[in-house]
Amino acid sequence: MSFPVDRRHFLALASAGAGTLALAACGGPDTSGGAGASKTADADFSNVKPAASIDFWTNHPGKSQDVEKQLIDKFQKANPGITVNLVTAGSSYEDIAQKFQTAQAARSGLPAVVVLSDVWWFRYYINGNIIPLDALTKQLGVQVSDYRDSLVKDYQYGGKQWAMPYARSTPLFYYNKDHFKAAGLPDRAPKTWDEFAEWAPKLAAAGVAQHAFQYGPMAGYAGWTMQNNLWGWGTGWSKDWDVTCDSDDAVAAMQWAQDSVYKGKWAGVSSKDQADDFAAGIASTTLASTGSLVGVLKNAKFTVGVGFLPGGPKASTSVCPTGGAGLGIPSGISKEQQLAAATFIKFVGEPENAALFSAATGYMPVRKSADMTEVLAKTPQIQTAIDQLAVTRVQDNARVFLPGADQEMGKTAAKILTQQGDVKTEMAALKKTLQGIYEKDVKPKLTA
Repeated sequence: MSFPVDRRHFLALASAGAGTLALAACGGPDTSGGAGASKTADADFSNVKPAASIDFWTNHPGKSQDVEKQLIDKFQKANPGITVNLVTAGSSYEDIAQKFQTAQAARSGLPAVVVLSDVWWFRYYINGNIIPLDALTKQLGVQVSDYRDSLVKDYQYGGKQWAMPYARSTPLFYYNKDHFKAAGLPDRAPKTWDEFAEWAPKLAAAGVAQHAFQYGPMAGYAGWTMQNNLWGWGTGWSKDWDVTCDSDDAVAAMQWAQDSVYKGKWAGVSSKDQADDFAAGIASTTLASTGSLVGVLKNAKFTVGVGFLPGGPKASTSVCPTGGAGLGIPSGISKEQQLAAATFIKFVGEPENAALFSAATGYMPVRKSADMTEVLAKTPQIQTAIDQLAVTRVQDNARVFLPGADQEMGKTAAKILTQQGDVKTEMAALKKTLQGIYEKDVKPKLTA
């Protein structure tokens, strides 16, 4: 299922007909009906006055509601002519996507600023539901070059900027230093999963926790975090447009994960939130977003350690994906609202405010010039997340560009890790599903 088109070319080719993506059939909201990205031109805002009131839709990523309120208060003091209404649009990125879809269909009630995750925002770009920000960033003097390159470039498609980084993260390896000490283990994250497999029995023998390691809920972000395992085994969900989840290496990676639960019996699967389980001492280690860092440090009654993600038998570096969300502006609102929205997005991304948001959540400081001295003095673990950013890897096409694929990956992982399904069978079924999505919903747009 190979198709020689890279990511940027793919989205540059997206036409008005891309609105026919059958997202609902793949577990996500139907985002059809837009004008199409190729017809969304830069607008002229030179004679526009910003709206007096705008809505900001968010799911408060990383439990950020308090700091979001703080940022809004700061913004309104600096911009007394603009009121920002903080709207809880759901508890997850998927909730926001559904609410945004409903507002698009009704052609009313749209926000001015909306949080869009890594696997949802490009769908709205394809359908013309969000505007390019280039004219606004130029008019407002936004220093785009001061944003961290790997984060801001995630939203550059078709030669334009479609969102700005906001709650950006990588997974981190979290470990309980007290448990490691009790088990006689070194005070560091394991370099590979094989090394951790040697450590896990020692943690179990020490009787320090219910599980040596806790996987996250499979219905959550298994498609995101398990890229680490697949990449470590020398494969992935896909390579470019080739779906590779049924390869021998992919099956071996997922078999290893299943064995950690059923044969080794040292790993568990969280029913709610693995970061909360870890902070409660239920598990000695876990993989969780950097956005969970501050909450874990606050709630844990033990000394928390963090490290880079472990590698595998074939790759020990560049096995960590980026993720999270950016801030976008809908196309179906007035220029006055769009200008006010861009003014707010600029403010949120200013270096001082980027540092403030990072300090409150543990997410990446999205600006290069953000002064993290005070933040790191209080939370030195954030430096590990910043350092790991240099060895992150672009996510697999299959996860971020195939509509609904993330949910399908989660379902497959759940069958393997919570129902002990046959790994080879489940991964072959997943390939069939992903290839079907590609053939029906993506490939026709590439050849249009």
